[in-house]
Amino acid sequence: MELELIRTYYPDGTNGELKDGAQQICCTIELPWLMNVHNISCIPEAKYELAKRYHEHYGWHLHVLNVPAREWILIHPATDAETQLKGCIAPVSVLVGHGKGTATRIANEKLRSLVYGAMKNEKVFLTIKSKTL
Repeated sequence: MELELIRTYYPDGTNGELKDGAQQICCTIELPWLMNVHNISCIPEAKYELAKRYHEHYGWHLHVLNVPAREWILIHPATDAETQLKGCIAPVSVLVGHGKGTATRIANEKLRSLVYGAMKNEKVFLTIKSKTL
């Protein structure tokens, strides 16, 4: 499975559209692009493999593997990138500002269900790129 995250960058946060082919799965929020600096920047545009991961705070979620110069980049619920993320990606149902969204648990469950189902038979990859005008 090949997922695509199409980002729009703003000085105070990054918003995205997460798609499976032509179908939108959900929106995303992230920190702004600040040269991949740990804890204050979103991760670089590239193709990454996703894996299942369990954490007692977040429960089951997705782990973005092999991010350059970063560790433990996850896909997990959050509504405000600035206060709740340190480089991770948060699925949201509705974008309400730069790096801000709502109904994150609903979006996360939708994404997780889709990806975990696909992982039974194949590897899942996420390609991150900029929105082109």
